[in-house]
Amino acid sequence: MWSGYGPYGMMGDGSGWGSMGWMMIFGGALWLLLLVLAVVAIVWVVRSAWAGAGPGAAPRNEHRAALEILHERYARGEIEREEYLRKKADLLRHGTQQ
Repeated sequence: MWSGYGPYGMMGDGSGWGSMGWMMIFGGALWLLLLVLAVVAIVWVVRSAWAGAGPGAAPRNEHRAALEILHERYARGEIEREEYLRKKADLLRHGTQQ
């Protein structure tokens, strides 16, 4: 009457965790993981494009004003006063304030 299925039906030995049961659990978990990764990737791409820092975009330091960077370097003690004044005059003379 139940030829081909055995005494426990289609799932194997009666435990309910035949090969199909495990494939359903791990297959579902795999699809869920792929879905989460896809959502994370989409959010990252949208946020990067919105912030202007996507692949191929210039680093944020290049967008700051040259004088601001010079002031910060002088404040941190990376350059001496004479070098600071010389570079500041050079930047102001050439109009490189972007």
